[in-house]
Amino acid sequence: MRLPPARRAGEARETAPDPAEPVSRTSLPGTQQAAGAARRFLRAALAQWAETGPPEAAGIGDRLMDDGTLLVSELVTNAVVHAGTAVELACRLDTREWPPGVVVEVSDHHPARVLRDDEGPDIPDDSREGGRGLQLVAALSDAWGISYRRDRKTVWCRFDLPDGGPAADTPLPAPSPEPPAELFAPEPPPACRGCGSDWVERGALSFLAEASDLLAGQLDEDNVTSLAAQLLVPRIADWCAVWVYPADAEPRLASVWHSEEQRIDGLRAVLEKSPPEAAPRPGARRAAWPASDGAGCGGGGALVVPLTVAGRCHGTLLLGRAGELGLPDEMTGLVEDFARRVALAMDTARQYARQAMISSVLQRGLLPPAVGRIPGVEHAVVYEPLAGDWVGGDFYDLFPAGDGRWCFALGDVCGNGPEAASLAGIARPMLRLLAREGYGVCDVLDRLNKALADEAAAALVGGTAAWDGGQARFLSLLYGEVTPYAPERGAHCTLASAGHPLPLVLGRNGTVREAATPQILLGISDTTQYVSESFGLAPGDTLLCVTDGVTERRRGRRLFDDDDGLAAVLGGCTGLDAAGIAERVRHAVHAYDIAPPADDLAVLVLQAR
Repeated sequence: MRLPPARRAGEARETAPDPAEPVSRTSLPGTQQAAGAARRFLRAALAQWAETGPPEAAGIGDRLMDDGTLLVSELVTNAVVHAGTAVELACRLDTREWPPGVVVEVSDHHPARVLRDDEGPDIPDDSREGGRGLQLVAALSDAWGISYRRDRKTVWCRFDLPDGGPAADTPLPAPSPEPPAELFAPEPPPACRGCGSDWVERGALSFLAEASDLLAGQLDEDNVTSLAAQLLVPRIADWCAVWVYPADAEPRLASVWHSEEQRIDGLRAVLEKSPPEAAPRPGARRAAWPASDGAGCGGGGALVVPLTVAGRCHGTLLLGRAGELGLPDEMTGLVEDFARRVALAMDTARQYARQAMISSVLQRGLLPPAVGRIPGVEHAVVYEPLAGDWVGGDFYDLFPAGDGRWCFALGDVCGNGPEAASLAGIARPMLRLLAREGYGVCDVLDRLNKALADEAAAALVGGTAAWDGGQARFLSLLYGEVTPYAPERGAHCTLASAGHPLPLVLGRNGTVREAATPQILLGISDTTQYVSESFGLAPGDTLLCVTDGVTERRRGRRLFDDDDGLAAVLGGCTGLDAAGIAERVRHAVHAYDIAPPADDLAVLVLQAR
């Protein structure tokens, strides 16, 4: 029988899969969690084939499982980091060639980008998060290559299966969605303690891949340092400490961990006496064993590794291992790679904390100050920015305007997030200024509309008519004023709606009616003239005002307010006070669909007494 010629490494592979061959495919988002999901997917596919697949799959064993998991992790990491697109992963049992084999294909949607080896000069050593290029693929696979198409680039590798199947005593690890328990094992594997070259080349890469997954999910700096110490002890070291260097504060010993937990307090006391200085350059260096017996075991070897990223030192990793050998030279590269991942996670956590602080300040500026008691009118407010945003485009206000008038506003800037919040921050102070100058409802809307339209026209001339993502500077607004009558006599209300969901009035008898007519959004045309409507609120009557985050809440193709859904909810609130009605509406919106809301949400309730 004539055997097919062997494929050269790097040769393109453009053959179509045989429909009879077992194949598993999945699509992964271009995020840091993609590598972990790819490993779990591949292990599950290989385990299933080994158990129920064709006879050729009997050759799938531990070695193929480990090498395949490592390579798919590296290839997916490269695709996410260098292409930045979603990743397509396919695993196929190839039985058309001899010997049979397992083919793994990783595709991204950025074909113009060439997969870069991480030895490239344009990738600084302290900023590489993962991916060892194609060196690892060439070393571990039997054949590999890259194919380009118009809309994607695919890197593939093939593992030949041994003839005759695996040894009878070769166990096949079961797939697990969780990180391997050995990362937190009470005793490190013997291979690590002996620092054999096989573990450094194979086990170390798996350790780094799993550590990257765990660190990527942490957005709190203290959690990052605590996790880093527990990942190293006891697998790599007997003890570990992490110092952090805040921007405007003294160095802080954030985390200390020891394989003998009773020694943690003593080790912390020793280390706090001599904090290490921030090193200007990355790279591990030898350090003296702690002078007292805080580290225990009578002595050993220690390493100091700066946690540096983008030229900034965020902290120092200090670790040690007891014994005459201490930490051998073979482990230094592994520790430095691990330290780079910790530094990147700390940098991400600090950026997240900084963004959270800025957004919190912006949100406080958008929210009105506490409102006192309105004579004869009870009020309640629900305000929820879009999940994941600290500020949004919805805003509300309720304030006294003099002469017994109380003005209220509920607005929604087109879009959401900080860009929308900036326009909301302009509109609310302008409303207050105009109202307190004595302008009525219509005049306030006319002047605010002209100001927004003029700004939009100026932005159009300057080429900045829309925010990034196409969000225009338009505003929907429900604005009005309420004047209480004598105590327990109700109130007089005047309002107008500019492109906003119409307000509803709930009568004491349970009837629900609309309280305004629709008009055009603010900021579209400076010639628009707005009109207002006036009505009385008898004691017990309730005015409900909402943003489109309520009325346009989706469940499939349906909206919350289809078939007057909001009016139906309000009609069931007879007898509730203002706070009860606001909470009932909020609960109904959240319960409408299991998916979280996709827009900011604001509710304002005014109830006459």
